[in-house]
This record gives sequence, C-alpha cells and structure tokens, in this order.
Amino acid sequence: MTGARYTKDHEYVRMDGDIGVIGVTDYAQSQLGDIVFVDLPPVGKNIAKGQELAVIESVKAASEVYAPVSGEVVEVNGAIETAAAIVNEDSMNKGWLVKLRLSDPSETAGLMDEAAYEAFVKGL
Repeated sequence: MTGARYTKDHEYVRMDGDIGVIGVTDYAQSQLGDIVFVDLPPVGKNIAKGQELAVIESVKAASEVYAPVSGEVVEVNGAIETAAAIVNEDSMNKGWLVKLRLSDPSETAGLMDEAAYEAFVKGL
C-alpha cells in the first residue's frame, strides 16, 4: 500500500486529503487470529496520538488499537461492526477502522514508511 505510514504497534494511516484512514496491518490481524468484535469510537470524538482508538477482540484476546496520529473521528467503518472478520480478510483496504481529520498532519512524518515497516516486521 503506497503512501501508508506505520507504527511499531502495527497500526497504519493512509492519507486521503486531510483525512487519515486508520487500521491495523495485515501482520497485526494475522497475530490476533480470528477477529470476532471491534469496538470503535463515536464520530466527533477527538483522539490524541497514542491514545486508545479502538479495541479488537479475537478468539485469542482483546487488543487495543492506538491512534498513530491526532484528530477528530469523522467516520467509522460500520461494516466491521457487524462483520468483524472483514479485518482478517482485508485489513489494509475494506477492513479499515476509523477515519480521522488530522489536527497535526506533521505527525505522520514520525511514522515508518512501507519499506521501514517491512524491515521492522522481518526483525520480529
């Protein structure tokens, strides 16, 4: 996915204008196992970088998803609220979690690009 930026906690943000599309990476969903429930924040909520953004429950455990950037929730992926397995099937596209209107777009500069993230995952 060209243009996405990644965290060491396996979240990604892909920019679409001033909106950041946020989700978990394919690596993260593979480590979680079968995802059965996703708890998303309400639209309008302001989230700070590093703050809990969502909770993903799998057959293995519940895991927090942290915001890679700060902003206001402008949309949540309603499809995964009723069919959480979409995150397993296509985490980087159809399985996105939240869209944020970034309050500080420069925060993306501190995140890894795709090559750096791939190298990071290989080192795990």
